[in-house]
Amino acid sequence: MADKIIEMKDIIKTYYQNTENELEILHGIDLDVFNGEFLSIVGASGSGKSTLMNILGALDRPTSGNYFLEHLPMDKVKDDRLSAIRNQKIGFVFQTFNLIPRSTALKNVALPMLYGGISRHQRQEKAMELLRLVEMEDRCQHRPNELSGGQKQRVAIARAMANDPSIILADEPTGALDTKTGRMVMDIFHRLNQEQGKTIILITHNPDLAEETDRTITLQDGAIIDEKISGLRAVEGMA
Repeated sequence: MADKIIEMKDIIKTYYQNTENELEILHGIDLDVFNGEFLSIVGASGSGKSTLMNILGALDRPTSGNYFLEHLPMDKVKDDRLSAIRNQKIGFVFQTFNLIPRSTALKNVALPMLYGGISRHQRQEKAMELLRLVEMEDRCQHRPNELSGGQKQRVAIARAMANDPSIILADEPTGALDTKTGRMVMDIFHRLNQEQGKTIILITHNPDLAEETDRTITLQDGAIIDEKISGLRAVEGMA
């Protein structure tokens, strides 16, 4: 049986709690994510995907329920430790890239390592290695405004890998890209999953992309309504 890297039990998220505008977005989510899995979470706009992603990424806390990240009970983690956990355990890839405009590709990739006490030389060496992995080493001194959308996203993926996280959380990573460039980005995710064993959680509204992953979770109105093994291979012990 594959080990669970994430365990969620009865996750509820409510906004404006105890007011007349109280709004429950997630209604008791139960979700396990297995080590080395490529999982997709799909759903229409308003289904709760972004809210669930923010909790998975430790960017927000649930109102109630239990969330374990690599067996660590996240409700016990104090706010000042959350950023360190995010930096070490989760690599984020967003639709809007979120690169620092005035910094080169190399500096953007090296930045997350700055907070880990890694020397400048080691940071640059590792950043160049990661840019090479996504075939962007020849653009290492270019700033974001000198890069195409696909190139920016490849730099963003390299940055997400900077601290060798266990999990890559990708929120609509191909949403701003054309079909050919989106294909290239998905191929990089497949390589990271298959060759490096990274656990990848893909948030998408695109059912074709979801079909490429090991398992698909479908959200509707803040609840999981469907779950299926859908990809090229199943995680051991899940079938």
